[in-house]
Amino acid sequence: MDYKIIKNTNIGEELFYGELNSGLKIYYLPKKNYMKKYAVFGTKYGSNDNTFIPIWEEKPITVPEGVAHFLEHKLFEDPEHDIFTNFAQLGSYVNAYTSFNQTAYLFSCTDNFYENLKLLIKFVQNPYFTDENVEKEKGIIAQEIKMYEDSPNWRVFFNCLKGMYYEHPVKTDIAGTVDSIKKIDKETLYRCYRTFYHPSNMILFVTGDLSFEKIMEVADKVERKDILKPSGEIKRIFPDEPKKIKQDYLEEYLMTAMPIFAIGFKDYDLNLSGEQYVRKEITTNILLQMLFGESSEFYQEMYDNGLIDNNFGTQYIGYKDYGHSLIVGESDNPQQLLEKATNHLNSLKSGKLSEEDFLRIKKKNIGYNLMGFNSVEYLANNFISYYFNDFLFINYVDILKSITFEDINSRFNSHFTKDNYTLSIVKPMK
Repeated sequence: MDYKIIKNTNIGEELFYGELNSGLKIYYLPKKNYMKKYAVFGTKYGSNDNTFIPIWEEKPITVPEGVAHFLEHKLFEDPEHDIFTNFAQLGSYVNAYTSFNQTAYLFSCTDNFYENLKLLIKFVQNPYFTDENVEKEKGIIAQEIKMYEDSPNWRVFFNCLKGMYYEHPVKTDIAGTVDSIKKIDKETLYRCYRTFYHPSNMILFVTGDLSFEKIMEVADKVERKDILKPSGEIKRIFPDEPKKIKQDYLEEYLMTAMPIFAIGFKDYDLNLSGEQYVRKEITTNILLQMLFGESSEFYQEMYDNGLIDNNFGTQYIGYKDYGHSLIVGESDNPQQLLEKATNHLNSLKSGKLSEEDFLRIKKKNIGYNLMGFNSVEYLANNFISYYFNDFLFINYVDILKSITFEDINSRFNSHFTKDNYTLSIVKPMK
């Protein structure tokens, strides 16, 4: 079976790549002498993909919110076997997750890797939906949704998204709503499965001390041969999202010891993918660390004044069609903290960012990511995520090293504007 090797001599890593006749792409990153092996079977299908043209059809449809997550649950259903027990008997750990943009099924093990791989591919490629088991699952997922609705950290996050976005589906819980999942039926699941779980929309990533030829051989032998090839790519349809934020303040009361908050800065610099997107993401996260990280003057001042504690943190989250920076934590006075944060940003608009801080934080990030290449979990989950954004993670450190202080200043001036932020607070019950 033909394959190619992609090498990155800067970090001393190589990546094997092959493609099966079905269109399934397989990547393998060797880790010699590692006991642990890790595989992820992922599809470019997440909770945002609610409006699309189904495979082999011509007209767009809109499905209920939460179908991608519902499908993830149902693929573990088998009429004859308990899939979790089967993996456990092989000495492996199996799991899955759904995000806004992807769904992934994974396992880790030290032994019996190829048997585990067969099991992974088989259960993901053989859905079993009935009217009865779909109806039963609705109750299980409804309980999961209600549990998250009672979580202050979950609510403060999604309230922040609802404040930033008018139309984009990223503002909706990944699991959907109790009302939306009531509308899901067997036919909808099969329709979405046929579209998004086609091998040409999926990737298998493996890392550990293994044989790529054997990985390819096993995958080719086990995968289903009765799946027709689609013509063209899946057409996903997203609503037009206004640039401005929808609401600048949201407040809610739940069971929490002290107020928790999320400040979201909506991103306007969108429609980027591949290296362009990764540069933006890295630049934004370095910038957030410079502005609000533990080593920043702002953090120290707020901490010393008791406005924040060590739960305070930042992160940029985004994709081709949405993006936002978040500042999250606990505070007795989130409004005052927001005022301090915006004053801090305004004071730096005259070009007072520190190049020394930038170089130190960049160096720290390079070290962290190089260390990450020693973790099979870190490699696998990052590889899948970036792959679906048209980027090979093996080149991540190269992009990180190329970020300049000019990139930081440019991003600072374009991202932090006076009217693109939302404050979400969850306060203790009165």
